[in-house]
Amino acid sequence: MPDEDRTLSPYTGYTRAHWEAAADSLLAAVAPYATENGALYHLPGAHTSWSGRLSDGLEGYARTLLLAAFRRDEKALERYADGLAAGTAGVWPRVEDRSQPLVEAASIALALRLTRPLLWDRLDDGVRQRAAAWLGDALTAEPWACNWELFPVTVGGFLAEVGHEPEASRAAIDRGLERIEEWYVGDGWYTDGPGRAFDYYNGWAMHLYPVLHAWLADDPRLLDLYGGRLSRHLADYARLFGGDGAPMRQGRSLTYRFATTAPLWLGALTGRTPLSPGETRRLASGALRHFLDRGAVDERGLLTLGWHGPDETVLQGYSGPASPYWASKAFVGLLLPPDHEVWTAREEPGPTDRADAVTPVGPPNWLLQTTTSDGLVRLHNHGSEDVRYDPYYTRLGYSTATAPSTSYDNSVIVGDDPSRTDIEPLGAGDGWVASRHTAGGGARVVNLVVARGAVEVRAHLVAGADPGTPVRVTGWPEDDGVHAELLPAHNLLDSAGVTGPDATLFVALARLTGEPDPLPLTESVSVKVEREEGQGEYDVRVSWPSGPSTCFRFRASDGRPSASSWSVKPR
Repeated sequence: MPDEDRTLSPYTGYTRAHWEAAADSLLAAVAPYATENGALYHLPGAHTSWSGRLSDGLEGYARTLLLAAFRRDEKALERYADGLAAGTAGVWPRVEDRSQPLVEAASIALALRLTRPLLWDRLDDGVRQRAAAWLGDALTAEPWACNWELFPVTVGGFLAEVGHEPEASRAAIDRGLERIEEWYVGDGWYTDGPGRAFDYYNGWAMHLYPVLHAWLADDPRLLDLYGGRLSRHLADYARLFGGDGAPMRQGRSLTYRFATTAPLWLGALTGRTPLSPGETRRLASGALRHFLDRGAVDERGLLTLGWHGPDETVLQGYSGPASPYWASKAFVGLLLPPDHEVWTAREEPGPTDRADAVTPVGPPNWLLQTTTSDGLVRLHNHGSEDVRYDPYYTRLGYSTATAPSTSYDNSVIVGDDPSRTDIEPLGAGDGWVASRHTAGGGARVVNLVVARGAVEVRAHLVAGADPGTPVRVTGWPEDDGVHAELLPAHNLLDSAGVTGPDATLFVALARLTGEPDPLPLTESVSVKVEREEGQGEYDVRVSWPSGPSTCFRFRASDGRPSASSWSVKPR
């Protein structure tokens, strides 16, 4: 890597030259693993995805081609041209309904669209015809009902541009864009398909593909629509990066790592961003450096299957040896010319650098808790759920410094069942967020978090459980460089208690901090709990030593303490 430039980039030391060097290194490292005809990239490793080795080899080709396209590396693109000719001559598996080749077809189509004068226009007519025919299957292939709906859109955008099946291409674009409208919930947020799956897929999938399509098509109407949504999303998204550059460790596909930076660059590329050029680069370069400094690339120069280094716990069944190369999306910033202000401006502080903050995020019903002293961001999750990928969605809390643990951190365990399903948002406001969910044995739990600085008050009302049912409340997991605390405040001995004959409230104090000597938790906040007998209501008053005092009331909405009707609101 080039020498650091702490004048232009006081936070990260990284400039455009570092991004170029990283891209060049990644491309050079994968080259030896291409098959002789260049159509497949079989990266080393024993972990094969459920799609099989052939599909994994196609994934290696497609995702590294995308990197070469963003880098606009003509020498590398020549190698990929050879691979395209061979792959479409019968080497690659066909694009079929809900198949992994549909995903990779989108990366190939996007790369061809971005580099048309450098790659597509130089191909023989026969190769172009075969490639268009192979990609054309994506126009009618049925995707999974999630961000996959955007893969036919991406393929259709390219094929329409080159005049291949224009009506079918247009239909695929319209169909996919129409389907994601069902999942747009406002304020810049989508769910990743039906339900409440909120994570960083919002940025580098749900926003990336429509905005890039609108930009490449030079469609002002679409760019205003999708670019406006992106800009609003980035106001929240920028808060999901720690002071050390780490993205929020929540959601599946964590092995894509610095792909999380793609929407930051996309906002700058299209002029649809609330972030200054210096803030954009600080956040993006911070994330890239975070992973490169912590072993994401092995001694061969290859991205490993993991988070920092190799880590099987962050993988899914669809993760193959080349899956991490969707990190290529991070290099969309290289489409910006070297003299663009996002590269020439001095780095400016990001949200985590500027001030402590406790920020509600409405659509996913999250509360983001940031402290500048240690650069930590904590995400209190009271609205995102995808039980297919537990524990990456259903825990009560995630952070930029900790990973979900197998011992069920950030959970309410009723009986011996740690499950959290049917999550129902109950609102978020100034320093608080609340939700309701179904727990073990069908009990319903109403959850409240009140936060200030690094300190949290967590209240959990358990209704519908048999009297005497054990309940355990867990807090943050321990990790290198941070300290986790959980102290009982009401109806708990250490972290455990039992339910009474009626709905029972459990309260704990919690903290995750990187500070070496923080003020004791018991001196940082006080909590008073009162219950109105016969009313089925609890009042929880939270008082801060140098701040406001707020009372929250837990109540049954119909006046009876039934398991399904409990809610919580500030008084």
